[in-house]
Amino acid sequence: MNAKELLILHFEEVRRRSIKVWKGITEDDLYWRPDPEAMSCFEMIRHVLESENIYHHIILHRGVLGDYESPLTGNPYTTVEDELKNAQPYREKFLKMVHSFTLKELEEVYITRKEKNQHRKLGDYLLRMAYHESVHTGQLLDYLRTLKSARPNVWD
Repeated sequence: MNAKELLILHFEEVRRRSIKVWKGITEDDLYWRPDPEAMSCFEMIRHVLESENIYHHIILHRGVLGDYESPLTGNPYTTVEDELKNAQPYREKFLKMVHSFTLKELEEVYITRKEKNQHRKLGDYLLRMAYHESVHTGQLLDYLRTLKSARPNVWD
């Protein structure tokens, strides 16, 4: 496998495992949050899906977010299945973009976010995106532990 193939595999595996956790949250627990300042389970799922779309925009514009707002913002919370269905067209566009990169672009294109003091190679930036989702999946597993709810096995 080359670097691009590994990136795609990584994105697919991270999302597959996230979905296992998301679908393992009972309807009663979707709105739970550990404290008033924390995101609820549902908000965290939406955050991950919106963030992927926002990261996609940032990459297309080489680091500039501008006044972009995710098209998922403001959708009512209904079900995890609806969240995934609403995000799917954006996920497909994102993966298509990743497939389009050359190995040279992954190494030589830089994403510069001045407001975050970030200057990263495209390949590095993409890996950080997957890490972001993984961290939130871990947080949700901790939420489920706190709730004493069953936790899906992500180590299959």
